[in-house]
Amino acid sequence: MLSLKILLAEDMHMIRGALVALLELEPDLEVVASVDRGDTILKAALETRPDVAIIDIDLPGTDGLTAAAELHEQLPTCRTLILTNLGRPGTLRRALSAHVAGFLLKDSPPDQLAQAVRAVAAGRRVVDPQLALTAWDSVDNPLSPRELEVLRLAAQGADTAEIAGCLYLSKGTVRNYLTAIVSKLGARNRIDAVRIAEEAGWIP
Repeated sequence: MLSLKILLAEDMHMIRGALVALLELEPDLEVVASVDRGDTILKAALETRPDVAIIDIDLPGTDGLTAAAELHEQLPTCRTLILTNLGRPGTLRRALSAHVAGFLLKDSPPDQLAQAVRAVAAGRRVVDPQLALTAWDSVDNPLSPRELEVLRLAAQGADTAEIAGCLYLSKGTVRNYLTAIVSKLGARNRIDAVRIAEEAGWIP
């Protein structure tokens, strides 16, 4: 029986070791690469040509969803399964737009991981059922692309002048955007707006 080749990306060493051991208990699964940074995923994948990449969503260097999108572009034969602690519906929507084939919460039963790997390798999509229901019921993002850019910079700690400089806008225009963002999200202030958008998965 041919083994499915797996790349595993997880920055917590103990968790990564446990996942490798768990996967290799399965006779049809073989871990061919194990990395701890998002910016090493593509290189390792091009060298080992895995069938499935299991990627933690929060990785140093490059986040898991960005790495998944790069992997889809450079090695489309490799299917991607995202592991996360974050059950936010917006994160699921971002994952699907990055051509992720599976999305599994880290607190899922261990046997579900092997089943999910086999399913995505066979061309099926695997999404945690509770998360799928939450995403179905969630509110769509009310912010425009430009408002998201402004809020993303605000989330990184940029002040009005810095946002204006980055986006080639006047400070008055940036203040207007921030006022509109706070209003649309029903937030108390820009800090609360950042929190709401992050929890919904609208900004990373």
